[in-house]
Amino acid sequence: MLGIHLGIDHFGGNDRQNRLASVRVDPYMGYRLDEIDKRIIYYLMKNARDTSAPQIADEVNVSAGTIRNRIQQMQEHGIITGFHANIDFEHIDGRLTSLFSCTANIPMSESLARQILDIPGVVNIRELMTGRGNIQVKAVGEGTTDLSRIAHELTDRGLEIEDEDLIQNERFHSYHQFGPDEREGHVSLTDLVSLSGKADIVELVIEPNAPVVNKTLSEAGQEGLIDDELLVIAIERNESVLTPKGGTFIQPNDVVTVFSRDGMSEEALRGFTEAESN
Repeated sequence: MLGIHLGIDHFGGNDRQNRLASVRVDPYMGYRLDEIDKRIIYYLMKNARDTSAPQIADEVNVSAGTIRNRIQQMQEHGIITGFHANIDFEHIDGRLTSLFSCTANIPMSESLARQILDIPGVVNIRELMTGRGNIQVKAVGEGTTDLSRIAHELTDRGLEIEDEDLIQNERFHSYHQFGPDEREGHVSLTDLVSLSGKADIVELVIEPNAPVVNKTLSEAGQEGLIDDELLVIAIERNESVLTPKGGTFIQPNDVVTVFSRDGMSEEALRGFTEAESN
């Protein structure tokens, strides 16, 4: 399931803040992914080997610590399940890669999956929802004789082979919808949650030249940079989620979560997003 964990257990604070923070969790869909998480997934899918946390941080205008924390959270919640190399086995002594379409007469269990993966040469199992051919097994053999051996072992484990095809080539690409919007630069508004009535919760990244930067929440409020109707309920900084207090400073690249009971407007958020004029 897709989602994001904002570290609610780290909030502390009063019950009102905890209740507001918990709306980020959807009991039916799991944890919410925001734009930062989506961009992380995009770049890791594009090239996980050569993409560092600081590089992604530059793209989304947050700290490298925040990126590392988000990756860890997505791993903990089963969104990122691993980092794998894509191998062209044909370039390794001309090995053959085959895709077996199989039918399992019993539900795929963890035990059966492990038995199949233990077959020498099997490198991947894909389970489809329903119907015949509901199990796809990707295997690599040294030749046709080796692939025949793999086919017999699949049959011995209770799979009925419906079809078998040699894979000539595979190509991969990041998920486009999680990539950068060409019309925009850095991520600013990362998430918007509409609650009952007119209430909204917004998550946004603080630009280095935003008016609230290097001011405490109290100072920003006194200077009219934070609307009276807004409540800052969380500040994500590096690898921590802070409980906002009057003396808490807002720093560049903070990810700030803001609540408004009367709905969110661009005017209300100007202190967080609009650069100060020279």
